[in-house]
Amino acid sequence: MAAVTPRVFVSHLSGVPVFDPNGDQVGRVRDLVAMLRVGGRPPRILGLVVEVISRRRIFLPMTRVTGVDSGQVITTGVVNMRRFEQRPTERLVLGEFLDRRVRLVEDDEEVTVLDVAIQQLPARRDWEIDKYFVRKGRGGALRRKGETLTVEWSAVSGFSLEEHGQGAENLVATFERLRPTDVANALHHLSPKRRVEVAAALDDDRLADVLEELPEDDQVEIIGKLAEERAADVLEAMDPDDAADLLSELPEDDKERLLALMRPDDAADVRRLMSYEERTAGGLMTTEPIVLRPDATVADALARVRQADLSPALAAQVYVCRSPDETPTGKYLGTVHFQRLLRDPPFTLVSSIVDSDLVPLPPDTPLPLVTSYLAAYNMVSAPVVDESGSLLGAVTVDDVLDHLLPDDWRETDLTDLHGEEGVDRGGR
Repeated sequence: MAAVTPRVFVSHLSGVPVFDPNGDQVGRVRDLVAMLRVGGRPPRILGLVVEVISRRRIFLPMTRVTGVDSGQVITTGVVNMRRFEQRPTERLVLGEFLDRRVRLVEDDEEVTVLDVAIQQLPARRDWEIDKYFVRKGRGGALRRKGETLTVEWSAVSGFSLEEHGQGAENLVATFERLRPTDVANALHHLSPKRRVEVAAALDDDRLADVLEELPEDDQVEIIGKLAEERAADVLEAMDPDDAADLLSELPEDDKERLLALMRPDDAADVRRLMSYEERTAGGLMTTEPIVLRPDATVADALARVRQADLSPALAAQVYVCRSPDETPTGKYLGTVHFQRLLRDPPFTLVSSIVDSDLVPLPPDTPLPLVTSYLAAYNMVSAPVVDESGSLLGAVTVDDVLDHLLPDDWRETDLTDLHGEEGVDRGGR
């Protein structure tokens, strides 16, 4: 039987409290941010507008939302406290969709939108508009009568973009179904002016994913054209190792200004990575592998591994360390591979199945030795541990390949492999 995914009417979210994982209230929901799409696809929910205690309104991406139920919203943790600014490609659901006059596709009858239902896609964190609650008849304060009904999103016209047109909004909607590497390839072949316009219209998480796939000169060009606070937001959303590589290409003054605007924890990770030589394990590693304490169970490990925003290389194993469990951690105890997690009962402690035979990499290990290590032990990721025994991060095979391939490898058009239809154009 297919799992039932939650459906929520947005009117029920207005004013709902938002809590962090510790149960502390962050603020209250004031609106939802949607993006219209082409091809008859339902609008996608990008995130929530949350009013925090200081009455400042901030943006909370849906990728940071772990629960929407029982009159509350739960987030994954730290939120960006910069003031929300609506972008040209974004629509406010409560502010712009409700009370809007639209038409039913079936008979072209005009109706008023009273409410909107959103639903989470199965096995993903993405949310889409699912249904509309509408009232037939004329609107207005003195005329509230009329038949009400709930209809599918496809039964209403006026909530999608035209297929034709070259505005940044249309291009962003067209790119929405592509993988980040394919979006990066398309951006690379646009004119510089057009490239910056489209990049600026992407949301922070999406732009971060795309920047990681672009050649360095395009990265520098785009990040240099963004407002500094927006650029800092995007750098925070990037993998720390990719953010460090990008910042290292900027002039020293620009680099320091952006680091100062980033959240202190994110900036500290990036500064630490920038302190290592580029072509070493320390310079190549990410500071965000999956870290568990010895008393965690196999069930805990599998819950972490199935997080949708993890790369396959990082999800292939977990690292067991003593507290603290954020890099740099306490003493590194060993690795548990994904296959082993599948073989043992959920209640098994990870400390009892840890693989401690493989010697971890010191941060100054040169790139050729990192490559040999991964190849010799058939690994897709390797732990990086300092001389005190603390886990600093993990080197993944994709980061190693980035430094082994020719400098212009990102400019290769992968559609040449199988033709335009042969490349997987699915979502992330």
